[in-house]
Amino acid sequence: MQVPEPERDFVKLECNFLFIQLILSFTQYCDLVQGQGDLLMNLKLDAYAQKYMKKNIPHFEIGDNVDVILKIVEGDKERKQTFNGTVIAISGSGINYMFTVRRIVGGEGVERTFPIHSPKLVTVRVRKRGKIRRAKLYYLRDRVGKGTKLKEKIWLAQDARVSAELSEAAAKEFDSKAEPKAETKK
Repeated sequence: MQVPEPERDFVKLECNFLFIQLILSFTQYCDLVQGQGDLLMNLKLDAYAQKYMKKNIPHFEIGDNVDVILKIVEGDKERKQTFNGTVIAISGSGINYMFTVRRIVGGEGVERTFPIHSPKLVTVRVRKRGKIRRAKLYYLRDRVGKGTKLKEKIWLAQDARVSAELSEAAAKEFDSKAEPKAETKK
């Protein structure tokens, strides 16, 4: 018995379609199996990173004038040092979250990039809010004198209190971690 011509073409098309679906599902399965190693590695890295991420991160934005308080270790002594300036860039996410602060010292521009989750970073205190319309303020590098000043954003008292509380909580968290180390050295 012979199958009519149009039905034969339909059967061929259906077989080709099923074959293509089979190949696609097989390649997706292979990608999934291969990607599971990457997925497990990413989960392990995320779990490892969570141990070292800070809980209390003060809120600041680009254009803000901030005091960055750092822990400096000299020999067996520890002290806190302040680096104040304008936040000109924020980059990264998660454990790689960083921000760049610029200030002018003796007529020279000085920039430092700080990882927010670094154990050496105690806290960030916002002194003034800047009114800006850009994501990066690299144009401040070319400016001199009063040209480096930004317009100040009006800051609500409640927002200022919340920012101060977050900074204090971060400093207390840092001090509570530092105290057990001091006792073990004695």
